[in-house]
Amino acid sequence: MTKPRDNPWIGSRFGAVEGPRTRVICLPQSGAGPAAFTAWRHRLPPGVEIATVTLPGRGPRAAEPLPPDPDTVTRRLLDGLLPELDVPYVLFGHSLGALLAHAVTVRAAREGAPAPAALVVAGSRAPHTPPAASVAEYDDRRLAAWLTRIGGLPPELLRHAAYAAYVFRTVRADLALAERIVTPGPVRVGCPLHVFGGADDTLAPPALTEEWRACAGGGHTITLLPGGHGFPQSEPAATVAALAGVLPVPAHPLQEGPSR
Repeated sequence: MTKPRDNPWIGSRFGAVEGPRTRVICLPQSGAGPAAFTAWRHRLPPGVEIATVTLPGRGPRAAEPLPPDPDTVTRRLLDGLLPELDVPYVLFGHSLGALLAHAVTVRAAREGAPAPAALVVAGSRAPHTPPAASVAEYDDRRLAAWLTRIGGLPPELLRHAAYAAYVFRTVRADLALAERIVTPGPVRVGCPLHVFGGADDTLAPPALTEEWRACAGGGHTITLLPGGHGFPQSEPAATVAALAGVLPVPAHPLQEGPSR
């Protein structure tokens, strides 16, 4: 993977890094980082760059605490992403990343920053739909069982005490942040809104994807894909194909009109 251009918010880049027609900025799920999108690397259509977000509290930013206030995170995130908005871009967010991507889109419009060509949210409740439970308050045993049940982490990894402590700390902070992202009502975005759901997702079941419809101010699609909550990682081919289908550029040069 190509390393970021001195931007701590971007963990890696791949695809059409030089002169991309579209940049897809990817925000991962709770506890995850840029590696969540590694399996997408060789599946992208021509002209598309993937720029993966690294939030505070993980990877090279492990010593940097994640602010508990969603407004602070969103403001800092948009400020950090401004250098990336020099080409047409799409925001893709999975789970916590979906809630943050929506909030960044709303803030960009409010502050006059370049707007995304599309917002793609995956595996998440809508921001105006309160979470069903406060998983962030679970003890280690319950949190491990929950992560295993939703397919968020192979259980064998939790047998390593140091790694398990890191995972629990990071996931709890992320989940607490996600649980605080609740808007009083639907907040519409001005760009096309595309919602991806996992057919077997028990955390954000297909019925919840319908709640996003109220956030659409323009074009809107809902796509169900195979897999559970981790479908962007477990089903990379289907997810990237669906993403390519909603990008605002031709998915292949052959689909472009003849040159003149």
